[in-house]
Parts: sequence; C-alpha cells; structure tokens
Amino acid sequence: MKTARRYTWIALLLAALACLATAFLGLLKGVQFLGVFTPREPDTLNLALQISAGTIVIGLALYALLEPDKVRRFFAGRQARYGSNALVMTLAFVGILVVVNALAFQHPKRWDLTENQEHTLAPETLDTLHALPEKVTALAFYTARTPSDTARELLMDYQANSDGKFEYRFIDPERDPIRAQQAGVTRDGTIVLQMGDRQEMVTYVSEKEVTSALVRLLNQEERVVYFLIGHGERDIESASGESMWRARQTLENKNYTVRTLNLRSEAGVPEDARVVVIAGPMRPLSQEEVDRLTAYLEQGGSVILLQDPVALTDFGTTPDPWGDFLTEQWGITLDDDLIIDPNANPPLFAVGSPDAYANHPITQTLRQLFTIFPQACSVSVSETSQEIAITELMRTDERAWGETDIASIGTDLRFNEGADIPGPLTLAVSAENSSTGARVVVIGNSAFAMDDNFDVYGNGDLFINAVDWAAEQENLLSLTPKEPVMRQFKMLTSARLVTMLLTSVCLIPGLVVLGAVSVWYQRRMRG
Repeated sequence: MKTARRYTWIALLLAALACLATAFLGLLKGVQFLGVFTPREPDTLNLALQISAGTIVIGLALYALLEPDKVRRFFAGRQARYGSNALVMTLAFVGILVVVNALAFQHPKRWDLTENQEHTLAPETLDTLHALPEKVTALAFYTARTPSDTARELLMDYQANSDGKFEYRFIDPERDPIRAQQAGVTRDGTIVLQMGDRQEMVTYVSEKEVTSALVRLLNQEERVVYFLIGHGERDIESASGESMWRARQTLENKNYTVRTLNLRSEAGVPEDARVVVIAGPMRPLSQEEVDRLTAYLEQGGSVILLQDPVALTDFGTTPDPWGDFLTEQWGITLDDDLIIDPNANPPLFAVGSPDAYANHPITQTLRQLFTIFPQACSVSVSETSQEIAITELMRTDERAWGETDIASIGTDLRFNEGADIPGPLTLAVSAENSSTGARVVVIGNSAFAMDDNFDVYGNGDLFINAVDWAAEQENLLSLTPKEPVMRQFKMLTSARLVTMLLTSVCLIPGLVVLGAVSVWYQRRMRG
C-alpha cells in the first residue's frame, strides 16, 4: 500500500490533464452551439467530452482511495474552511452569471451604438420581416475559404428583428455536398431563403438583395420565362455540355416557370410571358415571328437575345428580319465579326473585365467577377429614338479587335487596320423603351451560358441578372439610404505625442510604483 501511495501524484496529474481537456472540449461545444465551428463528427466530440469528464472523476477517486487521511485533513482543516467560503462565493458568482446569460439568451435585446446605425435595418426591411406569413430559413453556403463575416452579421440582424420568423444556418458545401445539391447551389457564398416549398437564391450579400428575395417569396404570382425554339436554339430540356439545362435549373430554383415557345405554331407570345429568351439561334427568324415579337414588345414585353457570330451559324446570306428590326427600332446591331482578345487564352475567348462594367442592375453584382465569352461577336449601338435608353453593359480590353476576315483566323491572327473593328468592343447591351416599358438585352454570344460555361466566373450570374432585369425584378423595393459618416484622421502635434508618451511610459507606471512603495513603507512602520 505504501508503494502505491508513492504514485498518487499520477492520479492528481491525470485529473488535472483531464480537467484541461474537458475545458477545451467544452469550449469547442460552445463554439459549435454558436454556429462558428462545425466538427466533421459531432458524435466523436461528444464522446471525447464524456471520456475526459469521466477521467476527472476516476483520477480524484483514485487519489481519495490511496490517500484517505490527506483528503480527510483537507476537508477538516482551516484551509478547507476558508476554501469552502471562497468556493461558495465563486459558485454564487458563477450561478448569477448563468442566470443572467440564460435570461439574455431567452430574451435577446440588441442595441446599435454605431454612429450611422450601420447595423439597423431599413424600415422597408422591417416591414417585410413583419409581413412574413411563416418562418423563413436562410441557408448560407460558405466554404472555409470564403469570408462570411458580412453575411453572418447581416443575417443576425434579420433574425434579431424578425420576431422568430427568420432563422439562419451556415453550411460548408464541401463537407455537405448533398445539401448543396438539393438546394441547387453551385457557387460558393450563396444564400438560399426557404419558406415552405418555395426558395430564392442570393449570390450577392447585401440588405437590398436579401430583402428583395424575401419580397419575391411573398409574391405568389407566377413568373414565366419562355425560351424560343424552332431555329436551332440551345436545348433546355436535357443536360449536356452545350445545352442550357443549368440555366433553366437555376431559373426554376428562383421560382421562375420555364417553358418553350414555338412562334410558328402560336398566334402570338402568351400573355403570361415575363421574358422571351432567344438563345443561340442557328437560322434567322421569319418575318411572321418577328411581327409577333414586335407586338409583344409594344405591349411592354421583354426579350433577351444571345446571338453567336454569323460565321458560326447557318444564317449565311439569308435575310435576318429580327436583326434588321433591332437595328432600325432599337439602335442595336450585331457586328459580322469574331472577337479576338490577345489577353485571353485562347484568344478566341472574349473577356469582360469588371473594370469595364456599366453601373446597371445586370452588372452591379459582378464587380469582382470576370465574364468569359467563347467565340463572340461585338455589338454596336446608335441613337434611334429619344424614348429608348441604351446601356453598354460590358466591353473588352482596348487591345481586342473584331476580326472580319474569319477565314484568315487560322493562318494570320493579327489586327488589320481599316478592315477589322478596333477595341474596346461592346459585348452586351440593354435597352428600355420609356414609352412602352419594353426591355431588350442583346449579348453577342450564347456559349457563355451553356452548361460547360455557366458556372465559370460570373457567366451564370450575368444571364440570371439579365432575366431578373428583363422581368422587372430588380427594383422590387427601394431601401431608405443611410447617410455615410465622414471621418478624417488628424495628425497629432509633436507636443501631444510627447504628452502621450510621458503619460503612458512614465506617469502611469510611476504611480503604480509609488503606490507599491507607499504600502511597503506603511507596513514596515507598523513593524
């Protein structure tokens, strides 16, 4: 027994190490509860916490079993009495903290103490949250590589002002790919708002975007997008590298209803059409079809044209009534060229740079993303009417050019002054008729939105934003702007710098030392 008592310190050391492990694991559980950290195997963390807590009990029990006299003296001595008083006070203090935190957790209250109230939601957002008929869950899909602080703070503000009607969760799509696939998420940093069986996606985190998505959830009206067929357009019915099935899937995830439209067999564009998309036609539209689209636009409709270079289609020398209509009535012309961008690899890929994006709802969420257009043609604009406002959405680099001699591309890839079109070249334009409310988007390429390229940089966002703008979904609300607080940094004078240095280095430490010397001297005088 005496030999065993020589190793009782091992039991205390084991209990101390287990206590440290329990504290660390408990901290991880707290972080997990707050949603900051998500362990790969939560059950393993729970098991480790139980084992460490059990080890504390076993270590103390072994020490008590081997050293009963020391344990008895500890609890009966003066130190134990003083220690018990300190223990009672500590437990009382901890108990008060637990009760206060429990009350604060059950009845949370937030105060925005920032000067410009940057964490206070706009009145329009608060009205939208109060109008929610049922709970909305926001699923924020962020990997560890993507900063999520801004999104987390914004969603926290929404939850705090929702009266329990809004909640959020962060999900790592790399650790839970099935959940991301079920939500239709393919881009890191996407927030999916779910209410019942409806959902809306937000790819650019801002109060306006999130609140607009909530408004769309509240709006039960059907939004139908028609894709024109019958001219060799890209397929939306099946998934393949050159189809636009991903574009259709994304639109449906945003609560759009997607249908096909054959204007040769229809008397006109259906009345429920929000947008008609013409995606990469290989042959020209007939005059009869153009007349029906014209009538649709005169009634305030919207059309999106994704047109590849003529050399890559079967247009040939066949008349193009739709192209003539856009030129004459809207001032938009698709040039007969193929863009060569020497900065790209390969140079037949035209690149839209964020620096050259227009300030427009279609491009405002693409500020940090390039757009890639494989084998594109340029778009030219001209004034035709005071009622039509045209915006050149994006351009190429100034070193790019529009090659007009397509046959020479394989042998002589260089700019020919006087024959080729010099850069920078316009890749996409939008136009709106202020009289009828009609909207048109023309992009000199359709391959950017096909399945193989949809998730490349900002390609998919460009197409979806174009549909949202054409469907008049970009201005569902206008938030009350916050006045920015202008702050200026004033350099300190030499006198103030010297004063700060003396105060922090000499005065404050000197007072501490003086107090210590005073206490020492008083105790010495008392004997």
